[in-house]
Amino acid sequence: MNPPTAYRTADVDGLPIFYREAGDPGAPVILLLHGLPSSSRMYQPLLDRLSDRYRLVAPDYPGFGHSAAPDPSAFAYTFDHIAEVITRFTEVLALPRYNLFMQDYGGPVGFRMAMAHPKRVQSLIVQNAVAHDTGLGEIWATRRAFWADRAAHEAALRENLLSLETTRRRHIGSDPNIERYDPDLWTDEFAFLRRPGQTDIQTELFYDYRNNVAAYPRWQRWMQENKPRLLVLWGRYDPSFDISEPEAYRRDVPYAEVQILDAGHFALDTSPDEVADLVHDFLQRQNSHF
Repeated sequence: MNPPTAYRTADVDGLPIFYREAGDPGAPVILLLHGLPSSSRMYQPLLDRLSDRYRLVAPDYPGFGHSAAPDPSAFAYTFDHIAEVITRFTEVLALPRYNLFMQDYGGPVGFRMAMAHPKRVQSLIVQNAVAHDTGLGEIWATRRAFWADRAAHEAALRENLLSLETTRRRHIGSDPNIERYDPDLWTDEFAFLRRPGQTDIQTELFYDYRNNVAAYPRWQRWMQENKPRLLVLWGRYDPSFDISEPEAYRRDVPYAEVQILDAGHFALDTSPDEVADLVHDFLQRQNSHF
């Protein structure tokens, strides 16, 4: 039996941050950074499978899941700010070193954390998170228009990003085997998106996403210069991010390990055993080099 998951809340400079944690406190740490519009809940399959070998810690960002969701008038919903909060979260929990697992929004949060404190990061595991402009698919046309003229395109952006159908399609993408997907995945996420204030929070944060795209060249240079230990896991049926993105990572880090999965944007939806095995094998190889 793997150690059970604990469901806790940390006080991060007065901001309640919910997190899931499992595993021996002395084991190597995997810090799990979630995507949109998910939460730490998306990582429960990994906590269930890897907690006998690792300490897994999965926080909810401010405005997501069960963490505090201050009004945008009182809290800046930017990726810079969220990265600062999660960095402080790791300090509150006394996590001096960790392996970063980054999915979707976890990429922009995690790259900021890694570049600010590179000695804390033992390795990077990227699962359908983009660091190259070419990785953004056709669905991003509406989103780019929103960045260029917010007032004219905000209504279209909210439909494109936050509707029930978009929430569903984000999971199943182009996967021909849709019977593999539990509908609770998107109906539960959509219920969170319908909470008071959520539309404004998510719109504010996504408007800031344009600054991630502008930062991509800096992230690429950092990878090229620092050559982090890197595993790229990619669900081939992702509707948002292009299948060319894994090889773009390999151009930045030539010895990066790349695995293409028969999965969607959230690979743990349908391939939890495969993802857990790949993560464990990767970390075992990396640890043997320490």
